[in-house]
Amino acid sequence: MGDGKAVLLVGEAGIGKSRLVQALLDRVAADAHIALRYQCSPHYTGTPLWPVVQQLLLAAGFGHDDGDEQKLNKLETLLRRGVKDISEAAPLIAGLLGIEAGSRYPPLDISPQQRRARTQMALIQQLLGRERRKPVLMVVEDLHWIDPTTLELIGQILDRVVGARVLMLLTTRPDNQPHLGEHSHMTRLALNRLDRRQAEAIVARLSGSSSLPPAVLGEIAARSDGVPLFIEELTKAVLETGMTAPGTVPASLYASLLARLDRVPGVREVAQVAACIGREFGFQLLSAVSPLPVAELQTALERLVEAELVFPPRHANRGELCLQARAGARHRA
Repeated sequence: MGDGKAVLLVGEAGIGKSRLVQALLDRVAADAHIALRYQCSPHYTGTPLWPVVQQLLLAAGFGHDDGDEQKLNKLETLLRRGVKDISEAAPLIAGLLGIEAGSRYPPLDISPQQRRARTQMALIQQLLGRERRKPVLMVVEDLHWIDPTTLELIGQILDRVVGARVLMLLTTRPDNQPHLGEHSHMTRLALNRLDRRQAEAIVARLSGSSSLPPAVLGEIAARSDGVPLFIEELTKAVLETGMTAPGTVPASLYASLLARLDRVPGVREVAQVAACIGREFGFQLLSAVSPLPVAELQTALERLVEAELVFPPRHANRGELCLQARAGARHRA
């Protein structure tokens, strides 16, 4: 038997929640485990199980040209990792993913309420079934944007992980926190803003040998309000310009990001189009809506990555170029 635990990480935008999540994933990367990542979105708060669907699509490895038969084969392979008998789980989860399974599984003559309950149970059994093979790290980010159905599912999982080899890491902002109930195996950690000394330590690490005058350090500390992401962005903006006199620190994170974009040629339009797609965007979708030729678009994205304005996530699917915007910048810009 395991000793399941859950950690609720609470902090405002830019405070370092995503950085801590990535640090944990890096720390356990060499250990035998299964990592499951779910990302809630402000655009899908009314779409039932949207984070779950996205995780399943990624985990199953569906291709853009896969038909229903190919998708069903891949889904069955995924489900067998956690469930021995997939005869009921497969058609339920296929329906959730919009896959036509009628040619292989007979239609289920059940009510919508029964379908909902059985689908949730199939998802829980899949998770706990995988735990029997390897410990599971389940990460759910931005719970403040979670849809009610996914929240209900998370609550049911919390009730069942006590005796399982599962660590749940949940992140949320202080405002609009979802109600998860009381669980003795859940620990709540609050991330607070940094003080002046801690802010200056980050600036010193980023600036290296290019030490900044005390007045500039003071401006960065004051304008960043102790938020690590803002400290990093404002420091990089000052270092990139090479102007270290008092009064040269951008007045806001928004001004800092615009200034950094302007210093990278030919990327501003690409960044704006990508921002309309969302926090994460794939190259195929971006190229479909961007007026730029593929070669120019690829070059612009490489420049954005070099400038550390976007980042290729480590969980990109099968080599597809997916990029991730800096997590707090989009909220405050």
